[in-house]
Amino acid sequence: MSDTAVKSRDLVSNRIKEPSKYRVIILNDDKTPMEFVVALLIGVFKHSESAAIDLTMKIHNEGSAVAGTYNFEIAEQKAVDATMLARNSNHPLVIKVEEE
Repeated sequence: MSDTAVKSRDLVSNRIKEPSKYRVIILNDDKTPMEFVVALLIGVFKHSESAAIDLTMKIHNEGSAVAGTYNFEIAEQKAVDATMLARNSNHPLVIKVEEE
């Protein structure tokens, strides 16, 4: 029989950290029509019509609003999709992504 040594393992404490969440924020401007913003919130961010109207009014009155909170990759993609739709429609709408 061969000699086998038994090695003890050090207990390692693994801590799993939840991935950070990111907010997609739409900023108000004087050029983009409110109807376009409502359609954007429904199409890209999957809000109901009434929620999209409420968010659009918040953007208009307060200067910005959170369209949604997602993992980074999803937030970034939604911001890119929304910005591309705005640019393709000749609107200067600004959308940014911030960590929560």
